[in-house]
Amino acid sequence: MKEHEIPCELCGEVYDLDEFIPFDDRLICPECLENETTLCACCGQRIWLTDNAGNDNTPLCQTCYDQSYMTCSECGRLIHCEDSYYLDDSDEPLCLTCLEEANRDVIQGYYYKPEPIFYGTGPRYFGVELEIDEGGERGDYASQILTQVNVGFTERLYCKHDGSLSNGFELVTHPMSLEYHQEEMPWPEVLHTARSLGYRSHQTQTCGLHVHVSRKSFGETEEEQEPAIARILYFVEKHWEELLKFSRRTPRQLERWAARYGYKDRSQEILEHAKKGSHAGRYSCVNLENRATIEFRMFRGTLKLNSLLATLQMVDHICSVALHLSDGACKDLSWRTFVTVPWLLTASGLSFLKNPVEVKTDEGDILRIDRHGEQKLQHFCINSFCPPCYSDAIEWYPKPLSAGHRNPDAYWEGLVSVAASFGYTPKDIHTLRECGFTSDEIEDFL
Repeated sequence: MKEHEIPCELCGEVYDLDEFIPFDDRLICPECLENETTLCACCGQRIWLTDNAGNDNTPLCQTCYDQSYMTCSECGRLIHCEDSYYLDDSDEPLCLTCLEEANRDVIQGYYYKPEPIFYGTGPRYFGVELEIDEGGERGDYASQILTQVNVGFTERLYCKHDGSLSNGFELVTHPMSLEYHQEEMPWPEVLHTARSLGYRSHQTQTCGLHVHVSRKSFGETEEEQEPAIARILYFVEKHWEELLKFSRRTPRQLERWAARYGYKDRSQEILEHAKKGSHAGRYSCVNLENRATIEFRMFRGTLKLNSLLATLQMVDHICSVALHLSDGACKDLSWRTFVTVPWLLTASGLSFLKNPVEVKTDEGDILRIDRHGEQKLQHFCINSFCPPCYSDAIEWYPKPLSAGHRNPDAYWEGLVSVAASFGYTPKDIHTLRECGFTSDEIEDFL
């Protein structure tokens, strides 16, 4: 060995002194430098291969790993801190692939459709699809929401993937009556939890609120269902501008997600047009492509309880109008009457009118009927206030005209003129009369 030659401290091979590279207080040959060390992919510092805190593709010094990287607890993959995820408040990081795998048990695929479970009293059931976004498509977050509604019950709500959302998922209920949605379904807790986790609905450009209504609420057979469904389409087209305001969407958004069929003078014409196939397909204002339901798609998503329940009530009222009013009455029904006479639109109220119950009363009877139909009867004895000496004087007072003695047409004409001073059109009064309301009932309302 020559004077200027020395052995490598790692391999023992002899090299000229000038060929050695100092590293970590050692002199190592070029070959050992290549085989035994590497450069940190983050800061560029040279490190021993045995000290590599990353992997072969992304070598890292310990400092850079601690500052910027983690290892997926499930598959061992190296992940940047910004690309790490967690489940159920766990401190174990996951990569996106493992997160999605874990989420599959909570957030179902887009085509997931379980056997429906019905809640409340039918036949009119409502299924809600509420899209939420900007909080992440995270199974742990979905679990927190589901905990608010499914614990102690068979499934009432489930979550689905929706490709139209940027970073969220869809909340889907099983079929429920309107009363169940209002009184039993814990919507306040569900919406509060979603908001607390950072989700939005109304404030996004992506989220909708879709309401499915059971077809059997309009009749058992397709033949029985079609007239009511046709009137629904007619009502939506006739009152499009008013419903646009209620939907909280822009015309452009409706054109994309809930296109209209187009107004026609007869409800059946709109239905026939819809059945032939619309260019929008299922992205129509009222989607008819589902076998068991019709779907109202007009409404913007919301995480406000009042807006959600108001939407369900609106759909319920539209269905009641379509089911219980004739084509003519539906055509004459103004928007003002629709929104200011809600008791006209309830199924129970209209059913009562279709099947009136006669209550026998005698002179002096005082009958009280509450909103549940409970009757209480008391009697007022007129004789205790009219002594015999005044019996003849009673004849002095004019007697009211019986129904058989007054001109009904003239009376209704007078009622129409009075109603006009309250802002109601003759068509409004005609519609109420056709539905079975008496003149006294309409007077009480005015």
